[in-house]
Amino acid sequence: MTPLYAHSLPDKPQADWQPLAEHLAATAKRAAEFAAPFASADWATNAGWLHDLGKADSAFQGYLLRENGLDDAEYDSGRVNHSSAGAAYAEETLGPCAGRILAYLAAGHHAGLPDWYSAETANAALSVRMGEGRENLGRIREYAAKISGELIPARPPEFARKPENVHLWMRMLYSCLVDADFLDTEAFMDKQKAGQRTAAKFAALEQLKEKMDAHLAKLAASAPKTPVNAIRQEILTACRAAAESAPGLFSLTVPTGGGKTLSGMAFALDHAVKHGKARIIYVIPYTSIIEQTAAILRGIFGDENVIEHHSNLAPEKETPRSRLAAENWDAPVVVTTNVQFFESLYAAKSSRCRKLHNIANSVVILDEAQLLPPGLLSPCVDTMNQLAQNYGVTLVLATATQPALSTLPPPCPKLAPPREIIPPEQKLYERLKRTEFHFPADLNATSDWAGLAARLQQHEQALCVVNTRRDCYDLYRLMPEGTIHLSALMCGEHRSKIIAEIKRRITANEPCRVISTQLVEAGVDFDFPVVYRALAGLDSIAQAAGRCNREGKLNGEGKLGQVHVFVPPKPAPPGLLRKGEGTTKEQASRADFAPDAPSEYTRYFNLFYGKLNDTGGVFRDWLVKNVQALNQADCFKLAFRTAAANFKLIDDQAQRPIIVRYGESDHWINQVRMIGPTRENMRRLQRYTVNLPVYLAEKMKTNGLLEEVHDNILVQTMPNSYNAQIGLDVFRESLPIEDITGV
Repeated sequence: MTPLYAHSLPDKPQADWQPLAEHLAATAKRAAEFAAPFASADWATNAGWLHDLGKADSAFQGYLLRENGLDDAEYDSGRVNHSSAGAAYAEETLGPCAGRILAYLAAGHHAGLPDWYSAETANAALSVRMGEGRENLGRIREYAAKISGELIPARPPEFARKPENVHLWMRMLYSCLVDADFLDTEAFMDKQKAGQRTAAKFAALEQLKEKMDAHLAKLAASAPKTPVNAIRQEILTACRAAAESAPGLFSLTVPTGGGKTLSGMAFALDHAVKHGKARIIYVIPYTSIIEQTAAILRGIFGDENVIEHHSNLAPEKETPRSRLAAENWDAPVVVTTNVQFFESLYAAKSSRCRKLHNIANSVVILDEAQLLPPGLLSPCVDTMNQLAQNYGVTLVLATATQPALSTLPPPCPKLAPPREIIPPEQKLYERLKRTEFHFPADLNATSDWAGLAARLQQHEQALCVVNTRRDCYDLYRLMPEGTIHLSALMCGEHRSKIIAEIKRRITANEPCRVISTQLVEAGVDFDFPVVYRALAGLDSIAQAAGRCNREGKLNGEGKLGQVHVFVPPKPAPPGLLRKGEGTTKEQASRADFAPDAPSEYTRYFNLFYGKLNDTGGVFRDWLVKNVQALNQADCFKLAFRTAAANFKLIDDQAQRPIIVRYGESDHWINQVRMIGPTRENMRRLQRYTVNLPVYLAEKMKTNGLLEEVHDNILVQTMPNSYNAQIGLDVFRESLPIEDITGV
């Protein structure tokens, strides 16, 4: 038989090319290793042998001869593809059900997991590609017969026999195949890059545990002997004791300021070492606070052992090895966002799915778990259950305001009851009481901004949190000079500087009045004596209260921090914010309402979730409904690509990123203008971005306030539209704008 090759090398003879059989065998072996933690090595082996079967076609081999150094992903998108033959052969040899599972993986290993039917283009549908694959298969029968001897009889693991578990299992298998294919191809075609991947070794989790133990011992020795620090030690002790427990779902319910980050990581490390977990994944809701947590962990474990994976990462924090580790999460500690974590679990693109298999057998900490998007609760909870039950994941829901995910109303699936890490007898919320709440007697009587501004001026240090950027702007304008405005009308670089200045003023005991949106409510460790909060969901009010008397300093003076809830001049915008506000009103009408009691959060979330019209149940139609069918020809007609397109934690169709003129942004804007977007300049410019509603961005572009310097890259034109106090001052322009929701 004529030699067949998988990859060629530029200006190298055929003797130096990679034989096809060698690539298939190596990919199958790697994929099997990746799938072993979830009892699916046999399926991954078969996927590896089938994925590039079409490369045996003489058309592909001829193309290799003509185009040394060919990127086969480019070839696969051409007139003849090499992915569909393996898909067709899988169905032909294994039947329409088992074979179709592997067909999705083979057909999508470059282009992404397909839908069975496609609303995009006919070629994107697996049903169409299977026809092409059968045609291609006719030309490589001899080689296919040879490969068939390598296929292993395989039955789905027990959990994958339930229709609702199949879509994640297929995506996990796909991840194993894609990562194995990428790594073997890289090892052959780019030895320098492959060398970077293997040269720098990460520390073992046992070594990181030693670093954590040393750091915690040092902290305990140097921390002031205050009641708050004594309770933090109790929380840490409880976490370390709970780490001995069997893997599964846990909750870590700790009042804000209780040392949740370090105690949660201590649990994760102890648990991982005890139970042989592979890594720790720390998931944070906002990019605005991820840097703070990542910096803490880098300081403990070393830069080389902590990988940040989020859109706001500054290039100077990346090394060649960390950039590669972000592709497949093979580092011991990964810090990422809700967006990256959950959207990847419902993704279809190979680049997004590649890392998924490395979530298996890990410890995942979901920080501020109450911020899971209500409109996607069904698919999020479904995935959380599956990860814990089927993939060896220990999942920790960490927050001061624990969402009631185990009592969700139908049809949303309920989260399996987590085990609470903190024993109830510790009574943390009573012992860590650092604030008292003041709700208005009449929750229908609104305040006015001028009156509120006058109240705030009575305090030397005070934080006021409002619901929208417009509210923040209007109240700030009524405050005296020296007041600080903080909202997402400021770019990330600007916000970081403002937050640092606020902390400096508080520490120096200087006057510090701050008007902010809710961006301060998750993880920003301010410590004000007084906090005002616009009426909102009880979880938001409690999180704002966590910025008040955080260190318990007032307790030492026999005082408590003061949290004042007020009704703003206009209600929260329609939608989830309005539902949260209404739920709090309903709850606060009870005579025994106790806003700082943990039981109130359970009651609040039960009421709030009951008001939701949609929690994302449509994903079952796309991913579960047609797994099984009476007629085998109708089984496994899934819609991976449609589900991925609709699973968005942030509605990027409703928002446009705007690059503003601040700090060093002009330099990087000019670079984009001259040479176009690159990885570095776009990473740099993430720090100088503000998101605006699409309609507003278009109007500003029409008015000449924004220009498109490159395809779909909008940049602020007038320098005075962005200032050091407000950020992007959209409210002063004659624009069709009443309000902007969001932080």
